Amino acid sequence: MPKQRREENPLRNNTFIAGDEDWEEQPLPVQNRRSLSRICYLTMILMLLLLGLILTSMYVYRYFSVTGSSQAYLENVFHCGIIYQDHSYSQLREQLELHEDVRIYLEQDYEQINVPMLHFGESDPADIIHDFQRGLTAYHDIALDKCYVIELNSSIVLPPQRFWELLFNVKEGAFLPQTYIIQEEMIVTEHVTDMEQLGSFIFHLCHGKETYRLKRRTARRHIHRRGAENCHHIRHFENTFVVDTAICQKL
Repeated sequence: MPKQRREENPLRNNTFIAGDEDWEEQPLPVQNRRSLSRICYLTMILMLLLLGLILTSMYVYRYFSVTGSSQAYLENVFHCGIIYQDHSYSQLREQLELHEDVRIYLEQDYEQINVPMLHFGESDPADIIHDFQRGLTAYHDIALDKCYVIELNSSIVLPPQRFWELLFNVKEGAFLPQTYIIQEEMIVTEHVTDMEQLGSFIFHLCHGKETYRLKRRTARRHIHRRGAENCHHIRHFENTFVVDTAICQKL
């Protein structure tokens, strides 16, 4: 009997040891779960950092793009004046002043000019557009609230780039060198019904207003006489001299 007991003990010990080994291997899945959790946390942190980087980049880009566009807009807006002499207005050599607000759009190739009410003479306040793409000029007589359209006169109106260079070389609010005035006379010919043919810039200026075509009068007449015609004057400058534009309509 003792020999049989000795033979049974090793078996029991072996069984116990095998159970011990299985018990030691059980914690391994817990370690795997911890590793997966750490990977998930790291992934979430990296995603948050990447999202923050993207949002920061968008904010910086938006800030500089808006600032740059605002700066470019300010560089193309001018408030300036010009000093000139008009012997037809006064026999004395009196110096007159003319102020304008000018916006030049180089990429769109057009100029927009606002002429306020003058303190002297017979000149109406006006908004003017010179569209070099369409080859048209539009005058919005603010006093009459009417629009007048004519072919652009490139011999008088400087193109946007050259006009921008002229004004950019003059300090903000400063006057251009003293100069002279020329006169041009136009007559009203017909009413414009199709506004879209004038282009988007002139369309926005004259939409909802009575709009007429103009024709330049080659033979000079006494434009200040208003016996048979009613004339309104707009004084402006898009060059180194002042232009007195007389828009006349038969009574």
